[in-house]
Amino acid sequence: MSIVKKWNEISLIKRIIGGLIVGVILGLVIPKATAIGILGELFVGALKALAPLLVFFLVIHSLCRHQKGKSSNMKQIIALYLIGTFLAAITAVLASFLFPSTLALAEGAEATAPGGITEVLKTLLLNAVSNPVGAIVDANYIGVLVWAVIFGLALRAASEGTKDMLGNISDALSTAIRWVISCAPFGIMGLVFTTISTTGIKAFASYGRIILVLVGCMLFVAFIVNPILVFINIRQNPYPLVLKCVKDSGIMAFFTRSSAANIPVNMSLCEELGLDEDKYSVSIPLGATINMAGAAITITVLSLAAAHTLGVTVDFPTAVLLSLVASISACGTSGVAGGSLLLIPLACSLFGISGDIAMQVVGVGFIIGVIQDSCETALNSSSDALFTATAEFRNWKKAGKKIQW
Repeated sequence: MSIVKKWNEISLIKRIIGGLIVGVILGLVIPKATAIGILGELFVGALKALAPLLVFFLVIHSLCRHQKGKSSNMKQIIALYLIGTFLAAITAVLASFLFPSTLALAEGAEATAPGGITEVLKTLLLNAVSNPVGAIVDANYIGVLVWAVIFGLALRAASEGTKDMLGNISDALSTAIRWVISCAPFGIMGLVFTTISTTGIKAFASYGRIILVLVGCMLFVAFIVNPILVFINIRQNPYPLVLKCVKDSGIMAFFTRSSAANIPVNMSLCEELGLDEDKYSVSIPLGATINMAGAAITITVLSLAAAHTLGVTVDFPTAVLLSLVASISACGTSGVAGGSLLLIPLACSLFGISGDIAMQVVGVGFIIGVIQDSCETALNSSSDALFTATAEFRNWKKAGKKIQW
């Protein structure tokens, strides 16, 4: 127990950095020791297993004890999510016009992309009314949120004992999540080991330019665009909050490459920031579904790279509009691995590019996915916590309450 106590006294970020370094070393020295990679699979699997249950019971508990007339900042949070996505799309378009990239297209993409916006929206609506148990099992967060809201509203008339029981279940799940997160250094070590031992660095050399454009856009949004949005709302230096969200949420999301797995991490961060659980228990899982700044960048950059490769002329307003439509549609495939990549054929079709060529672009996306998907998830997930905190801090500012983080 003394060893565990000393372990927990060390900063989590320091432990994660240690796990990262060890993972890189082991991946280079003993790449065939595949058993090490199991640690990463176990870590991500545990987070994914608990996250739907945590969201389900937290939302039910929050809504069933919500008092009429109590203020809610969900409109502000959703507005920030949508504005952030829109500005990310514009950033990606500007970067694609300033630094046009081309792709060496080849055969080999086998993923199945949606046929159009109608199909995406249909899938979204069907997911919303899917079996609630099945939604939890499949980590279908649209379904989880919809049914949790319905049950939460229906249980407003329940006895205090029932509400307390739901609160106890939520607390138990939160504690279990904290235990899992404390094992993050070992999970990160396994994930990094798997990446280094199987992919290496050489595979990305031929795609260096497109990777630089993608990562550059995401860094620009994370450290320039998002801080501007935060400053407009809270009227004070945004970078301490931005850096905390990137450090505590973005780094974890970068390695897990799963917005679902990072929902508990974001909730823990919101709790540390002193935010209202009734609000962030809804906004965080919602953000994992609709806050798609990273997806907007990926879809836009890769689609316009395909257009540049084929010599297709795309004017600036059309590029912004079509990339925004595609990135908003990405919420319909957010639960699928590489969900944003599967929207590339939709964007390409709006540019007049055939499905066969578009699927080759998807193949390129999967090749660079280790970097692209990691950065995309880090941006999306850290922005969920950032905008949730920003909306609440704005209300604190109006009420004269001191903002601390």
